[in-house]
Amino acid sequence: MKRLAHRRTILLAAATAAIAATAGADMPHPTQIEVAIAYEGGGTIPKGELVVYLDGAASGPSGGARINAQSDGGSRQMNVLIALPPSATGGPLPRQVVARLQRTDGWLIARGSTQVQAGAPATITLHTVMY
Repeated sequence: MKRLAHRRTILLAAATAAIAATAGADMPHPTQIEVAIAYEGGGTIPKGELVVYLDGAASGPSGGARINAQSDGGSRQMNVLIALPPSATGGPLPRQVVARLQRTDGWLIARGSTQVQAGAPATITLHTVMY
């Protein structure tokens, strides 16, 4: 009798693993990533051009999707949506979302990045760049 109990346990574990693997494969891939950007210490984001882009294996070396926005120097948080490139919607997600804040003459003011989590919004904290 003890042998049947072990057999049932093994079959139950195998069935559970098969169902879990099938459920994970059917999950839809997101088509865009929501990104919230804040400045270090909770301060206002300085005036300048904000460039947000994807960085990682799925987006390639060119950076893939890219968003440009203007900071007016008065807001504490900015929210942007980045559309994933068609090559990334069926495959692995890009590894990082990177945000760069530049002055109008091109000098970098602040930079931040975060890891991309499937199905979760990304939050980036901009840190002042030291030259």
